Amino acid sequence: MKKVMMLHSVNHNMYGKRDPEQYGTITLDEINDLIEKTAKEEGIIVDNFQTNHEGEMVDKIHEVFYEKYDGVIINPGAWTHYSYAIHDALEILECPILEVHMSNIFNREDFRSHSVIAPVAHGMIAGMGASAYSLAVKAMGEIFRGEDK
Repeated sequence: MKKVMMLHSVNHNMYGKRDPEQYGTITLDEINDLIEKTAKEEGIIVDNFQTNHEGEMVDKIHEVFYEKYDGVIINPGAWTHYSYAIHDALEILECPILEVHMSNIFNREDFRSHSVIAPVAHGMIAGMGASAYSLAVKAMGEIFRGEDK
């Protein structure tokens, strides 16, 4: 079975409370349940990790490298727009990376329309609300099966 690391970033522990007009009322636990359900359907094992600390995120990405995960799904949140530390850590990985955003970062404030993560990602899913996560898991399954061409 393929193993994927789901990386949730800064402020994601506040889903359900933070800006419900933009992110809805779904909680991180509910998102993780959705991810687990979809992963089971795809025959994928997913480990979920969330942190509000950039260095901890980099350390977790290094762990992904050393433990030879088969894929990474990351919602880098605000780090999307400026964290070259996370970009550089992801660049080390030898597995597919999918970038996920619940909101459409391209139709929000100007600063949000640039991703420093995108150049190291296999693809991006944005603007689909919480279903972006299940879509990312399904897309990772397609990548593993060679159906992503």
